[in-house]
Amino acid sequence: MNFDSIWSNFLSDIKDELSSLAFKTWFEETKLLKIENSKAYIIVPMPIHKKHLTDNYSSLIVERLNNITGSNCELVFLLNEEIEELVPKTENIVENKNEIENTEELNEVAQSNLKPQYTFDNFVVGNSNKFAHAAALSVAENPGKMYNPLFLYGESGLGKTHLMHAIGNYIVKNSTKKVLYVTSEQFIQDFIKTNRKDDLETNFNYVEFFKNKYRNIDVLIIDDIQFLGGATKTQREFFHTFNNLYNDSKQIIISSDRSPNDLKVLEDRLRTRFTWGLEVNIFPPDFELRSEIVRKKIISEGLENEIPDDVIEYIASNTGTNVRQLEGAITRLVAYSSMMGSAEINLDLAVEALKDSISRGIGEKNDVHRIQKIVSEYFQISVEDIRSKKRSSNISFPRQIAMYLCRVMTNESFPHIGIEFGGKDHSTVMHSVEKIENEIKVNKDLANIIEKLKKDIGLV
Repeated sequence: MNFDSIWSNFLSDIKDELSSLAFKTWFEETKLLKIENSKAYIIVPMPIHKKHLTDNYSSLIVERLNNITGSNCELVFLLNEEIEELVPKTENIVENKNEIENTEELNEVAQSNLKPQYTFDNFVVGNSNKFAHAAALSVAENPGKMYNPLFLYGESGLGKTHLMHAIGNYIVKNSTKKVLYVTSEQFIQDFIKTNRKDDLETNFNYVEFFKNKYRNIDVLIIDDIQFLGGATKTQREFFHTFNNLYNDSKQIIISSDRSPNDLKVLEDRLRTRFTWGLEVNIFPPDFELRSEIVRKKIISEGLENEIPDDVIEYIASNTGTNVRQLEGAITRLVAYSSMMGSAEINLDLAVEALKDSISRGIGEKNDVHRIQKIVSEYFQISVEDIRSKKRSSNISFPRQIAMYLCRVMTNESFPHIGIEFGGKDHSTVMHSVEKIENEIKVNKDLANIIEKLKKDIGLV
């Protein structure tokens, strides 16, 4: 029985009966795992799908599956992490050399671990990440020759992993090179296995498998390298792996939540090697880029006719700078609309649907935005004005004050502050800070205004 075919027929059968919003929200990411003992096991992406499908679509699912299969099944909804309880576990450790070789053959075909949905085509480029995008594309076009290693760093959720997979997917598509993507946790787990013994009481097979996996490749992509901290022996092995690949002109791509110089948890010799190529800092997206990310996500979901521009701007302005937060807000909004009987998505609905997540968003966590908001209120202009390119004195002067306060009251760099002010160049920020510093010395009224704003902001 071909369960994929059954489910494909089922989805085709119900698609025309549901609104596009309801179908995409509740059914598009589902899958039929198996039908066994009069039970249909259906995989769903999130816990909310379990409840909503059970409460609202059980009769429809049972009826249509009965028509397709000729059997009346009880429904069981499962999350991906719950599948292991139903499927016999596969041993993680191979017991002999033949099994190791078989596993490696599978790795050749299926386990580059790359996610095909992450490509350069669907990576949204803006001021905060255009250098990272250009560097990543250069590496993808010339692996092992341009910027080796490529070290991407920045806060979580800014697109580092997307770019790494995009590089790997580009190389696989346009060459015969062998690419491997792993997290640092996976590297640690694989290294630990090299200490285990086989039936002959040796670990030779495991060591050979480890070296084949990590050194018999053309491109190594390793995510979240900071988690090697504390694993001294693993760091030592990664040092040798790095040297082996680098000396053979094989491409190495690394990501971290901080720069090499700030990775104090790693050995000095590793941090030094990470600086041999190109270090690229990915900054949080500005308002324009956040809006474009939201818009592109909506288009990819086929919802561009259902979510208006003012809702897009609301999400971009209030949901944080993390890309996953932005995409999660869209998912939450669509789900909320569907639970409200496919209610029209407008600004009022968005405010209601996202009220819990907004309180944890950008307005509460980002000190730069807090400063922008308070300065804007004081001078009676909008936050968007202060982030804009408008040059009238009633806007440019408050903007300079806000830039100055961001510099003296936060730990943000000149480039990062510039990005938060609509993509201004770092030299513009430096000029603004210097101008306000000099003006304060001779203008007592301005000095008093600055002190009042500092108290209102309350960060120091």
